[in-house]
Amino acid sequence: MAGGTFIAVVGPSGSGKDSLIRAALARRTDVAMARRVITRPADATEDFEPVLTTDFELRQAAGEFALSWAAHGLLYGISNRIDADSNAGRHVLANLSRSVIDQARRRFQPFRVVVVDAPAEVLAIRLAGRGREDAADIVARLERAKYLRPDGADVTVVDNGGELETAVAAFLATMPQPVSA
Repeated sequence: MAGGTFIAVVGPSGSGKDSLIRAALARRTDVAMARRVITRPADATEDFEPVLTTDFELRQAAGEFALSWAAHGLLYGISNRIDADSNAGRHVLANLSRSVIDQARRRFQPFRVVVVDAPAEVLAIRLAGRGREDAADIVARLERAKYLRPDGADVTVVDNGGELETAVAAFLATMPQPVSA
């Protein structure tokens, strides 16, 4: 059986990456999610494995992560277990940092990037609604969102600044067809 495509989902905080990933998982049985390990307490709005920094570092040293990075004062990792999903012919969606795109391109083939974006005013409202950051942190996140998007033939941009169902349709349209046996 052919392997699935690794799809890196990137974009600024508040762009709705997790909402689009959840929608894709609900509609496509051939898609799996790479569950992140994060050194942050559990959060009802995101599906990730919360761990202490010391535990993360031990797991990283043991080679448990296919990808790992630091961002926003936290450590993030994607377990090597995602290889089993890809080898079984499932496409794998991963909410990644733009900083590990090149590393992911080298690690996974076939590979695609979907950049999820929204206007700054929409991002600001969503970030404030999460209640995790104060006003200064929100401004800092919006400034980081202005950085250059990843580029390349494997990159597609999805605007999630309007109706969610419109963005879901655009997101699903970026995904490859199911892998045949």
